[in-house]
Amino acid sequence: MNASPELRVTTDKDELDLERIHELLKSAYWSKNIPLQIVEKAFANSFAFGLLHEGKQIGFGRFVTDYATFAYLADVFIEEPYRGRGYARLLIDTVLAHPDIRGLRRILLATADAHGVYAPCGFEPLAKPRNFMEINRPDIYLRSDA
Repeated sequence: MNASPELRVTTDKDELDLERIHELLKSAYWSKNIPLQIVEKAFANSFAFGLLHEGKQIGFGRFVTDYATFAYLADVFIEEPYRGRGYARLLIDTVLAHPDIRGLRRILLATADAHGVYAPCGFEPLAKPRNFMEINRPDIYLRSDA
């Protein structure tokens, strides 16, 4: 699927609706109840991109990256009424082809349910999962001491 004048991907943060991004992320399984100030900070410190349909933002994602060797793909979503049309694939393929991303040695992501979206874009299970470790705090936005 190719972008058209009514459907396009942008990396211009001024075109993205941060309040809408927050609304969607605070109900997503991976960022339940995330505060607006956390979304603002993440947005400001990431390579953000959005999918616009007739000027309205219908998709979003961001890379946490050093722009040289590594990126982590996070917070990808397509609004519910637009799912199942290949828009996620268009969004991911477009940003993976971006000059700031395409030459990176490693790009990671985590997903509980969208493997079928990411696999055709080149993502596959970790080659050496035992080499990776994590600190995982899934309830951090629910705690008062965070």
